[in-house]
Amino acid sequence: MSFAKFFLYFCTYYVQRNKIIICIKMKKIIALLAILVLSITAFAQSPKTIIARMEAVMEKHEKDGIVMTVDVKVPIMGTMTTKSWMLGDKMRMEATVAGIKVITWTDGKTEWTYNTKTNKVEIKKAVYGSSSDSGGDIELFSGIANGYEVILDKETEKAWYFTCKKLKTNTDKDAPKKMTVVVAKGNYYPLSLSTKMSGITLTMRGISFGVTEKQVTFNKSDYPTATIEDKR
Repeated sequence: MSFAKFFLYFCTYYVQRNKIIICIKMKKIIALLAILVLSITAFAQSPKTIIARMEAVMEKHEKDGIVMTVDVKVPIMGTMTTKSWMLGDKMRMEATVAGIKVITWTDGKTEWTYNTKTNKVEIKKAVYGSSSDSGGDIELFSGIANGYEVILDKETEKAWYFTCKKLKTNTDKDAPKKMTVVVAKGNYYPLSLSTKMSGITLTMRGISFGVTEKQVTFNKSDYPTATIEDKR
């Protein structure tokens, strides 16, 4: 007798002999499967629900301060990377331009810019919309689901990957046509957000929470040899 025939014979014999036991076990298995399906349905989250929870986390930790890295890719010019620390109206941003590190602080009214090459600090009135104004970057994480179709592209053990496509009903001319968002499972932290506007690709990543007052405040004593130019 071949193994396949023996296996079939054994299964048939076992089922006939233990029909009652198998029926009871099958009922238990079906019941457990039903509970599992109900549980999965109860905990299933739509893409917009996940994005909404991410936004709630951002709002909750905003008072603690936000740290983030921004990559700005400009055609021909290449990619410039900045790192920002934001706490309330205050912000510090570090960027390397043409091999020169530049640090900018602002409190919403005044702006301090330190150039490592010239060892000079320039002080001037803060101008809304200047390169140091990163508030608009973080605003991209707010209300993402509004005016967009949110599509789950991929799901891994650690994160969800979404594409947000602008709806025709979205009349905001400044809103990007498409964004990609990655959200961490467990804590719902935003891992990255990428979009393209006017040919410029913007990627926000390395997002974390917890900024001290010292990190976003210019202190002259930290640059004792620097030349101060007050242009206010």
